[in-house]
Amino acid sequence: MELIKVGEKTYYIKNPTNIGIYKIDEENIYIIDSGNDKEAGRKILKIINEQGWKIAGIINTHSNADHIGGNKFIQDRTNCMIYGHGIENSFTTFPILESAFLYGGYPLRDLQNKFLMAKESNVTEIDGNLPEGLSYFNIKGHFFDMIGIKTSDNVYFLGDSLFSAETISKYHLFYIYNVKEYLNTLDELEKLEGALYIPSHCEATDNIQSLIAINRNKIQEISDRIVSYCEKEMTFEEIFKAIFDDYNLSLNVEQYVLIGSTIRSYLSYLYDEGKIKYEFIDNRMIWKKVC
Repeated sequence: MELIKVGEKTYYIKNPTNIGIYKIDEENIYIIDSGNDKEAGRKILKIINEQGWKIAGIINTHSNADHIGGNKFIQDRTNCMIYGHGIENSFTTFPILESAFLYGGYPLRDLQNKFLMAKESNVTEIDGNLPEGLSYFNIKGHFFDMIGIKTSDNVYFLGDSLFSAETISKYHLFYIYNVKEYLNTLDELEKLEGALYIPSHCEATDNIQSLIAINRNKIQEISDRIVSYCEKEMTFEEIFKAIFDDYNLSLNVEQYVLIGSTIRSYLSYLYDEGKIKYEFIDNRMIWKKVC
């Protein structure tokens, strides 16, 4: 982990999940997200303590385990407040909701791990609770009520609203809960005028326009593929297999629930857009292209 200063009051810790830091005075700070587990929390706290700072609060952009995994460790050690927004707070308070939601039922034990199920922490609604110099904005799509954070240094922390070109080139598919909202968020991100943008899993940059285009183009590509599959009338499982085969990807149980949920979200989006339809034949849900 590396501490990087990017503004008068704004820093971030470079990490697989980038951690934002904002100084509200010479002693107290807020952090944005907390990493994927207690070890990440321990390392974050060590860096903070080395600077002589105290954590006044944690802001979670959303409730996925790799963003709230350090919450409990840090909260237990510092008694700090944790802030989140909307439905995300329920997932943070009751982490089993994430693996249960993705699986669509009680999650088998292989899904009850730190990658999908963080330790529970006490979270408070962010509305009306941010210090001067910080504001939040909605960036829905990746998850239910995900938010971004803007600092007084005109630095934007963007959560999982954008994925890197390297990730998209390698894996093609990335988790999306609501495809239409994700596309709407990309449209809104294009309008931002910031000094620096820090997505959670990308390098910090002063220009996100090309990254927005890469994310949007891949969503369109996947949408077009799914519609083309439905020319032959396919079940969800057949569509799922076809897209993994076409991209030469291999499944494991975590990818099965994460990307399986994503493919269902694409089907919902394309159905709502009038591009595909479904029918029940021989007790199977069959997806068809709308002619």
